[in-house]
Amino acid sequence: MKRSRSLKLALMSASVLTLSACDNTEDVAIFETLEQCVNQDGFSQEACEANMQAAQKEHIRAAPKYTSVADCEADFGAEQCEIAPQQTTSGGSVFMPLMMGYMMGSMLAGPSRVASQPVYRSKDNPGSFRTADNQKVGNKTGLTKAPASVTKPPSTKTSTVRRGGFGATAARSAGRVRSFGG
Repeated sequence: MKRSRSLKLALMSASVLTLSACDNTEDVAIFETLEQCVNQDGFSQEACEANMQAAQKEHIRAAPKYTSVADCEADFGAEQCEIAPQQTTSGGSVFMPLMMGYMMGSMLAGPSRVASQPVYRSKDNPGSFRTADNQKVGNKTGLTKAPASVTKPPSTKTSTVRRGGFGATAARSAGRVRSFGG
């Protein structure tokens, strides 16, 4: 009797741990435009503007950087890249994907711990939003739940990526190599 009772207790504990691990999410809101945010119940014009501006600043700091527009477009698609404000150490241009929207904490859930940040769409998975660290956030705008791991500010990128072409692997020019596909 004791043996089956302790087995049941152990199984129940494992189930509770599994359920709590699956629910490790944060309430977030994803918007492609300022208007979408303002039209969402519970969000003020001021909060929407402040979060969008914070995400735009973060975009310049944290977006994936490439040494050529072709390399950027290989990951994000044709005409989905822009020239970054910084240059390479040799004075050349650096390219980064266009910001496709921004993610912010849900104000409806109370004070948010979620940092405002830009979101992107990769060429391989254009239906979902991704962070600058290439973590999937979701595929719809508005209020949603996202894994808690994606709600932290993205890491600072200290490298640019260049590719050899025709399927060659990415090579780094400094720091770590990044890939941004589905």
